[in-house]
Amino acid sequence: MSEIDYQAILPEGWQRARGFSYGVVATGSRILRIAGQIGGAEGGQPVDPGLDFGGQWERAMGNLVAIVRAAGGEPEHIVMLRAYVTDTEAFNAAGAAVGAAWGEHLGRHFPAMTLVEVSRLLDPNAMVEIEGEAVLP
Repeated sequence: MSEIDYQAILPEGWQRARGFSYGVVATGSRILRIAGQIGGAEGGQPVDPGLDFGGQWERAMGNLVAIVRAAGGEPEHIVMLRAYVTDTEAFNAAGAAVGAAWGEHLGRHFPAMTLVEVSRLLDPNAMVEIEGEAVLP
């Protein structure tokens, strides 16, 4: 297996994005698309109604990375994340917990990312759902 080539894109004159990349060019031999992961336990279990936003973000990110690893990849192979949250104010308020979860699961790897506020998610207790794409060696 060969490694992937990963290059973050920063247009001339733009400030570096904080916590993500504006675009990513990646070359590898396999593409993995990861379905939306919520903050339930492994295997798509429902979200514990007592779990706060930061805890849900951490579990969702952990579930996503578990899928990448099950496919033979590592977190640095992730090139795109899309996070759907039911409350952007809750996301902002949980910034420290979100950052800690990011560091735990992705380290200093910052793929391209989109964050979208939605009115609700399929699991009535879910506040966050994260999907992704990875280019695997």
